[in-house]
Amino acid sequence: MSVQTSAYTSDALPGEIVDAVVIGGGAAGLNGALMLARSRRSVVVIDSGAPRNAPAEAMHGFIVLDGMPPADILRRGREQVRQYGGRVVFGEVDSAEPAAPSADGDPRFTLTLADGRTVTARRVLVATGLRDVLPDVPGLAEHWGHGVAHCPYCHGWEVRDEPIGVLATGPASVHHALLFGQLTGDLVYFTRGTALDEDTRARFAARGIRIVDTPVEEVVRADGGGIAGVRLAGGEVVARRVLAVATRMQARTKGLEGLKLPMEDLPDDMGRRFASGTSGTTEVPGVWVAGNATDPTAQVGASAAAGALAAAHINALLATADTDAALAAARGGTASA
Repeated sequence: MSVQTSAYTSDALPGEIVDAVVIGGGAAGLNGALMLARSRRSVVVIDSGAPRNAPAEAMHGFIVLDGMPPADILRRGREQVRQYGGRVVFGEVDSAEPAAPSADGDPRFTLTLADGRTVTARRVLVATGLRDVLPDVPGLAEHWGHGVAHCPYCHGWEVRDEPIGVLATGPASVHHALLFGQLTGDLVYFTRGTALDEDTRARFAARGIRIVDTPVEEVVRADGGGIAGVRLAGGEVVARRVLAVATRMQARTKGLEGLKLPMEDLPDDMGRRFASGTSGTTEVPGVWVAGNATDPTAQVGASAAAGALAAAHINALLATADTDAALAAARGGTASA
């Protein structure tokens, strides 16, 4: 699931080679760009305008910014990046691939946007985030980000003491139920055909969690909007106000195939992410990844921190490359083009 936000004033793409392009204008991307811009690096953020948390009314779990609408956080983030000379471009990456390196071997990458515009950069930070894949239950998707929640830390407090139902999607849903059980005394676990052993059933019973094995047919909409409950096979409706779902999380890869970044599966068939190492490094020299694209469970604060760490690493290696080029020039070589 992703929601397109409104377009905003977009900066022009520079014609010259920039130090770094950041793909993704969420918390990880903007914080990475901020760090680079404050280091006097030329940086461009390419933002498709479809952040993962767009459907949410507020962001939670990040000190000082707790309760702020996601759109407001991103707007302020763009303003701050621009304050230090960074550019933010509203657009979608159609392709990204390595280009011919400089004379001294410094990497180059060319990005082409969906409208045909191009930009060339020395380094790339991938911060595209992810998309949440919901189970195919009729009526579920329309309540995503409101009556349907996935993270007990992001939105759990707001649904405390409500009648909550957990729609199982796999093994991870068991732990999900225990976390949401901390928030309410009225929790129903719909197994939806997933396995649930006797030990888990006993643990649920000890915590007062009701188990429903009857297949789920649809999510029932309340007359005034919101969720009324879950209709089971046979017609019974189990009244619920909130549904919790452990989504399948897929890193956004569109347009990035040319970078040939390695990917890996998440445990328990929970999705797929970009593989990364310390500070967001990848097996592709010159390319880093940060935020939900590589750490699907990271909240806004953790994603922003990851973007900052990757950016610091990028700047450090650029400083080394710049020094190597300057030294070669001083010794009679050719400076980096």
